[in-house]
Amino acid sequence: MKKIIFTDKAPAPIGPYSQATQIGNTIYTSGQIPLTTTGELVTESIEAETKQVMENLKVVLEAAGATFENVVKTTIFISNMDDFGKINTVYGSYINEETAPARETVQVARLPKDVNVEISMIAVV
Repeated sequence: MKKIIFTDKAPAPIGPYSQATQIGNTIYTSGQIPLTTTGELVTESIEAETKQVMENLKVVLEAAGATFENVVKTTIFISNMDDFGKINTVYGSYINEETAPARETVQVARLPKDVNVEISMIAVV
């Protein structure tokens, strides 16, 4: 049975989707963008955007009883591959390199609200 995960510590969905869903032991997060709980976009730098995205993912995972240690797969969408190194540095500050999940990073033409980074995760508890 599907369980809907919601926390008011992360931005509310801006469309017909959930912050995350859980089936059995597997948690699927929706892509998070650098949106705050008050609906403001963090845009001062790619590092600040990435930090907000990771903080959003952290609280969504926590609402499902998980942490970044439970993440088995990450997908990163970026608007400019030249930002990869900066995004990777911030992402890496949240992820234990020895137990890091599988991951892909894809440059896309455009992201919601014209942000520069969106990240989704799959975790197993």
